[in-house]
Amino acid sequence: MTAQTEQSPRRSRAPIAITIGIVAALVVGFFIFAGLYADILWYDQVGFVSVLTTEWIARGVLFLIGFVAMALPVWAAVQIAYRSRPVYAKLNSQLDRYQEVFEPLRRLAMYGVPILLGIFAGVSAQARWQMPLLWLNRTPYGDTDPIFGFDISFFMFELPFYRSVVGFASAVFFIATLLVIATNYLYGAIRVNGREVVISKSARIQIAIMAGIYLLLQAVSIWLDQYATLTESNDLITGAIYTDANAVIPGRAILAAIAAVVAVLFFVTAIIGRWRLPLIGTALLVISSLLIGSLYPWVVQRFQVDPSERTLEAPYIQNAIDSTREAYGIADLEEIPYTASTDAEPGALREDAETTANIRLMDPAQIGPAFEQLEQFRQYYQFPEQLNVDRYQVDGKTQDTVVAVRDLNLAGLGGGETWYNSHLVYTHGYGLVAAAGNQRSVDGNPVFIQSGIPSTGVLGDFEPRIYFGETSPQYSIVGAPEGGNPIELDYPAGGDDNEQVYNTFDGDGGPKLDNVFKKLIYALKFQSEQIFLSDQVTNDSQILYDRDPLQRVQKVAPYLTLDTDPYPSVVDGKIVWIIDGYTTSDAFPYSKKLSMSDAIADSQNLSPTLAFDEVNYIRNSVKATVDAYDGSVTLYAWDEDEPILASWQKIFPSTLKPMSEMSGDLMSHVRYPADLFKMQRTVLGTYHVTEAGSFYSRDDAWTTPKDPTQPSASNILQPPYYLTMQMPGQDVPSYSLYSTFIPDASGAQSRNVLKGYLAVDADAGSEDGTRAEGYGTLRLLTLPQAPTVPGPGQVQNVFNSDPSVSAQLNILKQGQSEVINGNLLTVPVGGGLLYVQPVYVKSSGDTSYPLLQKVLVAFGDQLAFEDTLDAALDALFGGDSGASAGDGELPVGQEGDGSPDDAPAEPGDTDDDSGDTPAVPPTDTATDNAELRSLLNQANQALKDKQAALQDGDFAAYGVADAKLAELVAQMLSITG
Repeated sequence: MTAQTEQSPRRSRAPIAITIGIVAALVVGFFIFAGLYADILWYDQVGFVSVLTTEWIARGVLFLIGFVAMALPVWAAVQIAYRSRPVYAKLNSQLDRYQEVFEPLRRLAMYGVPILLGIFAGVSAQARWQMPLLWLNRTPYGDTDPIFGFDISFFMFELPFYRSVVGFASAVFFIATLLVIATNYLYGAIRVNGREVVISKSARIQIAIMAGIYLLLQAVSIWLDQYATLTESNDLITGAIYTDANAVIPGRAILAAIAAVVAVLFFVTAIIGRWRLPLIGTALLVISSLLIGSLYPWVVQRFQVDPSERTLEAPYIQNAIDSTREAYGIADLEEIPYTASTDAEPGALREDAETTANIRLMDPAQIGPAFEQLEQFRQYYQFPEQLNVDRYQVDGKTQDTVVAVRDLNLAGLGGGETWYNSHLVYTHGYGLVAAAGNQRSVDGNPVFIQSGIPSTGVLGDFEPRIYFGETSPQYSIVGAPEGGNPIELDYPAGGDDNEQVYNTFDGDGGPKLDNVFKKLIYALKFQSEQIFLSDQVTNDSQILYDRDPLQRVQKVAPYLTLDTDPYPSVVDGKIVWIIDGYTTSDAFPYSKKLSMSDAIADSQNLSPTLAFDEVNYIRNSVKATVDAYDGSVTLYAWDEDEPILASWQKIFPSTLKPMSEMSGDLMSHVRYPADLFKMQRTVLGTYHVTEAGSFYSRDDAWTTPKDPTQPSASNILQPPYYLTMQMPGQDVPSYSLYSTFIPDASGAQSRNVLKGYLAVDADAGSEDGTRAEGYGTLRLLTLPQAPTVPGPGQVQNVFNSDPSVSAQLNILKQGQSEVINGNLLTVPVGGGLLYVQPVYVKSSGDTSYPLLQKVLVAFGDQLAFEDTLDAALDALFGGDSGASAGDGELPVGQEGDGSPDDAPAEPGDTDDDSGDTPAVPPTDTATDNAELRSLLNQANQALKDKQAALQDGDFAAYGVADAKLAELVAQMLSITG
């Protein structure tokens, strides 16, 4: 009676537990379904649902293949071992205890272990879904490797797939063999009596066959490894060197044959029952691997190669040079010897007038705060810290511009950041702001060619709303029934009544919430019940999410590596984000491998802590655009003949448009991508040398200079810069991207002198679907040993240490103002290399921002420091440079859109309360005027005396120093007129 009473609650609890389990499984399943269904809705709306379904099918098929390929052999092997166990085996007491413990769990283990292993194998296989698709749709490269004569596509598409399959199969048979041995031992088919090992016939046959298959797989693996030597890195190059070609590769072929023979011996053992031959063969295989695989290559390297390494390695180094230059797209580099002049003679810039007029003074890394103060207007708007450089046709001339979009900043709402405001009202940014790159206003502000709310300027009429940007909210719900009141804040209209203008999104930017089920799906996805309950979410609503341009392109083109710097442009009446997509590989034979994250790292793009993105082949195969209004993504095949892209087009047909469909307006804003250029400059630091002997000696290795505007202890590299300029070898200036090289040395051997100047024609032209002939042409100016041209670090040091410059900077710094050095540009003009650096001043106020006040220029060992670039060039080149800079005439400052409540503080306003600020003296056209330099030095000392007196509370001394400073300033003004 008691036992029945105890069992009754247990029976009653069992259905409850089962019910809870079923409900929990249904809830989890519905959440998974909600995420998958939301993905389908997103991809269907953006027009790339075939990408999602293809990926899902590929992942699903590979999961099943991986699951079956692991679970079935393991299950079959264990079942055979169990069913063929000895019935009357004599077991010791310890094994008896093991069997007693294991037997109740035997059925669960024999099915559960294979299933669990199969799940792990399936998950691992589906994660590599791209590899088999590329293998199935591989496209020939059209060139062969120098050792085996295979098409390059074999190494990029086939070899990785074959090695992956063999590795997977080896893992399956290795695990299965271990489990078979364990099963046979547990059930007495394998017995150990002292030194004697007794194996039953069935166990012997099974183990021998499985070991033979495993060794056959190892033979195939070793055979494939000989081809992998062409993509393996060593101390000298990436690829096979002399020892590899003459010892390692033949040795691996021999070892593969030996492994195959040993596998046959195991099969023989399964028949005849003798283990001696396979065991001897296995021992010989191990010894052979040590002798042939390790010792023989060491002997060849030590006694044959090392004494004559430069001669013997020459052909292999040449293979690496040629292949690396091909893989990184620098094989057609135009190398131009450039004997740079260092004498700043009058009129030297006359033939470079167009380049001089386009020298950019507005540093996109520094003037972001100026955009914020002058063009932000409301706290819920923002601009990025790092602005972009673009170009537009203004009055028939190409104008380099610094651009940014006015995007949302919901954190600026403060206490108003409710769900309703964050997702229904504040849904989009407004307008693109563009400033002339080569101009400044009188007070040092940017000169805007497009600005204000509503947006006005020279760029014409375009859709200004930014629903899809780099800082857009996680999601917004837009749209309303026809005739409904708009609730989406469009922009502040200004005025005393603080009027706001509202708008309703009328595009097709996201999945429609046109039924209760979809609202529930997205309420679960974003864990927000308001999506389901709000009366503002109607059947006409759309939900916008995944709005970052990079994220959108990555989702619809998962096979691309994207450039890290998308940039906005006004194209065909709308704002679009332009993004460069790369196809990459790490299996190009003989090409140097680079970590892409490390190669593109500089002061504008810091390297991540951990990076697993090693590549040795890269092409800019795709240009992508994302409409800032409706988020539509368009992919253009920029390099249709590129084999990796051609393979992906077979996998995802109709997802890319041909370049011929690109409009002329879009072509005029497409540019050569910076990340690709950084990869190429990294490679060219070593591989500009095309002769194997010189490469081996490393007697002319280069590196990218450190950014001279960063702290001296910093190792951050100087980024490349976009400029419109005319390189030697060009007939007219073009929009270009450039970088410099200095010798690759450290410590006492380091010399910061220029060795090379690399530039690429970044202008794609402006014709519909037609790429400009010169686009992508790389030109490398190689400078002679003498006379030396100072590098960026030397020039920055001269700027910082020059007495007259220091004196003027100290005057600018008074009142705790901060002096900021802008980007140090290097421009090939006047037969030499001209350095230009804008100097900004920022006051100590909370709302202050950098103002361009001075310009430093240098040519050879001469420098000038003036209020404008035009004046600085004249001062540098003997009173007349022969050309005019873009800031020759300074326009008046600008103050946003002019609305009374939107006008920012006067740009010259500061929070300085330390005393009167003396005017900054313009210098004489000859900056080395002895009298002026003397006065500047005296003014510098007077300023120091004044500050010291103020700190000591000696107001009498303060007055004397102040009067002395005023007198000196008056004398300098008198000298300069």
